[in-house]
Amino acid sequence: MFKIKMCVLAVLVVLSGRVFAQGESAVPFLLIGPNSLNAGMGETGTGMINDASAMFWNPAGLGFQKGAQVSITHSPWLPGLGLSDLFYDYLAGKYYMKKLKGTLGVSITYLNIGKIIQTDEFGNEIGNYQAFDGALAVGYGTKVTKDLGVGVVTRFIYSKLAVDPVAGEQGTGTAYDLSFDLSMLWRPSKTKMKFLNNKFGLGINLSNIGPKVTYVDNDQADPLPTNLRLGLAYDIYQSEYNNLTLTADFAKLLVKRRENGESDPVYKGIFTSFGGGIDNVMKSIQSSVGAEYWYGNPKLIGLRGGFFYEDPDRGKRKFITLGASIRYSMYGFDFSYINTIEENHPLANTLRFTLSVNFGQPETTVKKPEEKKTEEQPQK
Repeated sequence: MFKIKMCVLAVLVVLSGRVFAQGESAVPFLLIGPNSLNAGMGETGTGMINDASAMFWNPAGLGFQKGAQVSITHSPWLPGLGLSDLFYDYLAGKYYMKKLKGTLGVSITYLNIGKIIQTDEFGNEIGNYQAFDGALAVGYGTKVTKDLGVGVVTRFIYSKLAVDPVAGEQGTGTAYDLSFDLSMLWRPSKTKMKFLNNKFGLGINLSNIGPKVTYVDNDQADPLPTNLRLGLAYDIYQSEYNNLTLTADFAKLLVKRRENGESDPVYKGIFTSFGGGIDNVMKSIQSSVGAEYWYGNPKLIGLRGGFFYEDPDRGKRKFITLGASIRYSMYGFDFSYINTIEENHPLANTLRFTLSVNFGQPETTVKKPEEKKTEEQPQK
């Protein structure tokens, strides 16, 4: 049983792309980009206002959205491993509530790890069980000023890696936990720097804040993947039927794992994870850039591309992303593809597919340039 549990945990470490000898955190599925749209832009989106997936990238983005939407994403996860029953699903919805002066969001995340064969201490098969991770999140975003939004998410986490306790230990291999996210998004609309107005976005999201996850006992508890994201977005070109946006995201895992395997609690790890010198901090930051083009008014066809980079000592993920979208009336379809730089990487050829339904007005396209008001000349 112990060997099975370790094998499952090893798979989970690969899922997060962080190849450490000990692994940095539990439930790394919480770090998987959930939707095709942002995945196609190099896994960026913290500085953008998109859709219900803002629940993941930046809940404050919900505060800038109106109407209602439901979307579902499916991905045959890590096809490079050749496991047909390993897949990822994400269901999200949002609804603007005028009385609350903001937008509510709900999401369900599910990672199916597959069927695990149980063996006894002699290696004899004694049964099997389904291993999976799941999370239910509820969020809210609102504007505190015309240009500044804030958001919060509360999340219930359930992880099932085993069904029987390991000999001599207390746990069952199943864990429950709670976490929350805090975020802000600035979208200037009227500043002295006119080149930023209605074009620029700056966001920050501190996610997965909560107590450690316990599968076995408290002495072997693992921290949640508390993560800090900073994102930028800029509409470099706008016209009536065309819009081109450039994005960049920077993310850092706020987890401190010591050489003896012990980890700091979240209230310490947020700060101690920045230790080890500037070189260590820079290596721990993931960087990604992306571009998105939309044609049509309202939106009709979208194309995306991006690049994701992680230091070789911190996971060695390095890949190019591509994506496309089509909109028709209230319906939308998004697609994304990962092309890894490293050959035979588990993430190679990963696909995501997203279907969405929007209720209310069609998604806004490119904003028409504001007409300059001409001052009336005094009559002579």
